[in-house]
Amino acid sequence: MSKPDIRVGLLAYGAIGDEHNRAIQATSGLALTAVCDTNPDRLSAALQLSPGIQTFSDANQMLQSGEIDLVVVSTPPNSHYSWAKQALELGVHVMLEKPMALTTKECDELMALAASKKLLLVVYQNRRYDLDFLTMKHLIDSDQIGEVFHYESFVGGYGKPCSFWHSDAAVSGGAIFDWGSHFIDQIMSIVDSGVDFVSGLNQKRVWNHVTNADHAQVSINFKDGLQAIFINSDLAAARKPKFYVLGTKGALIGDWDESAGGLVADLPAIITLHRADGSSDVIGHVAQAPHSFYASLVSYLHDATPMSVVAEQSRDVVAIMQAAEESALANGAPVTPLLLRA
Repeated sequence: MSKPDIRVGLLAYGAIGDEHNRAIQATSGLALTAVCDTNPDRLSAALQLSPGIQTFSDANQMLQSGEIDLVVVSTPPNSHYSWAKQALELGVHVMLEKPMALTTKECDELMALAASKKLLLVVYQNRRYDLDFLTMKHLIDSDQIGEVFHYESFVGGYGKPCSFWHSDAAVSGGAIFDWGSHFIDQIMSIVDSGVDFVSGLNQKRVWNHVTNADHAQVSINFKDGLQAIFINSDLAAARKPKFYVLGTKGALIGDWDESAGGLVADLPAIITLHRADGSSDVIGHVAQAPHSFYASLVSYLHDATPMSVVAEQSRDVVAIMQAAEESALANGAPVTPLLLRA
C-alpha cells in the first residue's frame, strides 16, 4: 500500500521559499499544504507555484491547524529555537534552515524534546549535496590525494554587505554562523578525526553600517594534526579559491566559476586535481539526483531509513562556531568545544 503524503508547511517564505516549494513538488511522498509569512507579496509568490495551498499570516495558527505533519522553519536564526520547540511540542516534525540554533544549549534542548516525542528534527544542510563538494569528497574518499592534512574553504570578496538580518550579529549569530553553518558542516563530514581545539578571529574595519564582522576566520585543529580553516570575508579584494585541500599524494583546488559574474557562490567551483608528479586535471562534477535531501527525508519518515544528515552533526557545527566566537573575543586564543562526536 502506498503511504499518505507527508503534509508540509513552510514557516516564512523568503529568498529560499521558491527552492523549498519546487523541491517539495518534485519529491514523491511530500505535499505542500500551507505557507506562512507576514508579507502578503511572499504569500502571493508561494501561491503562484502552488495554487492550492493554505496561507497564513500567523505562524501559531498554521502550527496548530492540524494541516501539517512537517514544518520547514526559514525564519531568522535567532528564532529557530523558539519555533522548533513550539512545533515539536505540538507533535510536528521539524526541518530547520541552518543553523539549528545559536547555542548548543538550545540545540541540546531541541534534540531531547524531539527524541521524547519521537519526532524528526533535522537541519537543511543542503551544501552537503553541492556538486563541487561531492566531487571533492569522492576524490578524497577514493584516495586520489592521499591523507588530507590541510583543508581551507573561503567565501566572499570585497563589497558592502547587505543591511538585512544576515548582517545583524544578534539575529544571524555573526559572520561565522552565517556561511560557517554550511562550510564547517562540509569540513566535519569529510574529516574523520576528533577536534582538539578551535580558534576564531573577527575583524571589524570598514563596514560600520552592520554588526557582522567584515572578515571572519575559523581554524579547527584536529587531534591527528589536520588543520581546517574557514574564512568569510567582505574585505577580500583578491578572492581566494573556494577550496584548497592538501594531501600526502596530491592536492585539490576549487576555483570560483567566474562565468557567474558577481554570483560566483551560486555555481559549483571548478575542481582541479593536482598530483605529486606535477600533472593536473580538471575533474568533472559527480552526478547527483536533484532534491536528494528531501528524498532522504521521505525515506526516513516513511520507512525509518537513516538520513546522512542528522541533528547531532548540526549541533556540533554550532558548538564549533560558538567556540570560535568565544575564541575571537580573546583574540584567537584556543577553545575546546564540547562535541557529541568524540
